[in-house]
Amino acid sequence: MIDAIKKALSVPLTSIEDVIHYEAKIGGQLFGPIPEKHRREFFVLDKHTWVWHEEWPDKFGRRKSLTTRYDVRPNGVYKTHGIEYKKISVEELTNLYEASKLYRQKVIPELQRLAEKY
Repeated sequence: MIDAIKKALSVPLTSIEDVIHYEAKIGGQLFGPIPEKHRREFFVLDKHTWVWHEEWPDKFGRRKSLTTRYDVRPNGVYKTHGIEYKKISVEELTNLYEASKLYRQKVIPELQRLAEKY
C-alpha cells in the first residue's frame, strides 16, 4: 500500500511513518479549515491509540503545540498530554467516538482509493 500511495502522491513515502503523516494530515482536515500557520493532525497509531496534534503560533510568533494521545483500554478510554493518564469524560468519549466514525468514513477510503489507483 505504501508504494501505491507514494505513486499517487508523487512524493517519496518510504516508510509506514510517511503513510501515518499523510493519514494524519487528512485526518486533521476533518474538523474544518486549518488556519494559516497552524498544523493539525488526527490519526490512528494502532488499534488502541488515537492521536490529536496541533501546532500554532502564539501572539509573539513562537510555535506552540499540544499532542493528545487517547488510549483505549478494557476499563475505559484514557488520555495524556505526555505526563499522566486521565480517564476521559462521557462528553469527550462521545466526541472521540464521532471523530473516529468521521475518520473511518473519510480517511480510510482516501487511503484505499490511492492504493487502488496504482
